[in-house]
Amino acid sequence: MKQEVVLKNNETYAYMTQGDETHPPLILVHGNMSSSFHFTPIMEALARDYYIIAPDLRGFGDSTYHTPLESLHDLADDLSLFADALGIERAAWAGWSTGGGVILSLAARKSELVSHLILIESASIKGYPIFKKDENFQPILTELYQDKASMAADPVQVAPAVSAMENDNHAYLKGVWEAAIYNVNVPAEIDAFIAESLKQRNLVDIDWALMTFNMSDDHNGVVPGDGTAKHIKAPILNIWGQKDYVIPEVMFQQNVAAFPEAESLILENGSHSPITDEPDTIVNAIRAFIQA
Repeated sequence: MKQEVVLKNNETYAYMTQGDETHPPLILVHGNMSSSFHFTPIMEALARDYYIIAPDLRGFGDSTYHTPLESLHDLADDLSLFADALGIERAAWAGWSTGGGVILSLAARKSELVSHLILIESASIKGYPIFKKDENFQPILTELYQDKASMAADPVQVAPAVSAMENDNHAYLKGVWEAAIYNVNVPAEIDAFIAESLKQRNLVDIDWALMTFNMSDDHNGVVPGDGTAKHIKAPILNIWGQKDYVIPEVMFQQNVAAFPEAESLILENGSHSPITDEPDTIVNAIRAFIQA
């Protein structure tokens, strides 16, 4: 069951916990089109060694969305306030997909809060591109959207998903997840996961925040980099699956190049959701990384 806490910015964050509060905290940060509930396949096992905390980010799940977000940094600031509200001074953080980008921002901006970073199929430090589409609805790999309104009208990646969430179209979103995310293994709990996904109220804002997220020293095709990746001092574990249809290898390698001292775990048969594909592998990798 989820609990709630009101942050100093007046957003109410819903969150799940599991384990002994005297154990070291491990905070799990979900990605786009998901919520804290998507971590349930690994929470019980991790809770043997850690106090597990999994929040719903602003505009996702059962958290509020009073103030529209403008960047992933806004969500990182939320997490800082969330940790403060729970009395957590320092923790290990694991971020899945978009959540990886959020905790990268947090580690650069609030390094004292972060002991370890675990990136699970993470967005790149250069953000996540959404390309314009041709007349056959195929991406034009040389043309990125340059404004939010145009991106919101994207006929493949954005507009249909927004419509599905607005109209509670479970079947459509389930089909997307089966094709693009659960392409290796469809979990038995898929309907419960999709029900959580449909609670999202900020898809356009998140997609644009991903396009304008750039912690590198280079231009990403939409915005220049702010160079803040170099401020991250915490040890990093990068986890990526070779059958991930959402995060291509080039994005994984961008993070590898940015953090040459980081550890990497490549899953030969992993999709964008190793949490459901190989939960034991993920749990053991996280445990070994933190304990090392």
